[in-house]
Amino acid sequence: MDTVVLKFGGSSVADNIKLNVVAEKVISLKKEVKNVVVVVSAQGKTTNQLMKEAQELSAVPQERELDMLLSTGEQITASKLSILLNRKGYPAISLTGWQAGIKTNSVHTNAKIEQICTKRMEEELQKGKIIIVAGFQGVNEEQDVTTLGRGGSDTTAVALQVALQADKCYIFSDVDGIYSADPNMVTMAKRLDEISFDEMQEIANSRSKSIT
Repeated sequence: MDTVVLKFGGSSVADNIKLNVVAEKVISLKKEVKNVVVVVSAQGKTTNQLMKEAQELSAVPQERELDMLLSTGEQITASKLSILLNRKGYPAISLTGWQAGIKTNSVHTNAKIEQICTKRMEEELQKGKIIIVAGFQGVNEEQDVTTLGRGGSDTTAVALQVALQADKCYIFSDVDGIYSADPNMVTMAKRLDEISFDEMQEIANSRSKSIT
């Protein structure tokens, strides 16, 4: 394989210890694959906290300003992971959504990706760098930051796979298998030792987050 896209969710990068685990996974894959692009979410409950703080200032914050605020969570994760990879001896660079060339429509807080200009990313990959992209965000024609709504980082990862013509897109979670329900939400959730194809398909169709 020449190019792979990896995506790590908020719980997978929730603190510096978990960020080190992610860095080692990225390094392990970099040893096998020429080009590695990583998409990250905000750490832990950062987005929820930022939303709470905005609502403490205004019951109905302007959506444009919300996008400016909420997009910072992913940018923090991207820069921290890049710092960590560089310290470990693996050249990396963090990119915001707009730096990665992700262009969207102008629907704030629930934008749709319209185009991805891969020029910057291709240049960085040619230099041998691991690219860390802040997920969940892009920029509209007015050059305003936009966010992609719920599951936006997953959308970013899949869109980048298509744009870069990557061989694979891996979406990682901190759940160690398939569960009867989301174990982060349901304490009685049980890990399933076996599951049929039809049952798996039903879970996928329901957009369950318990699949890893």
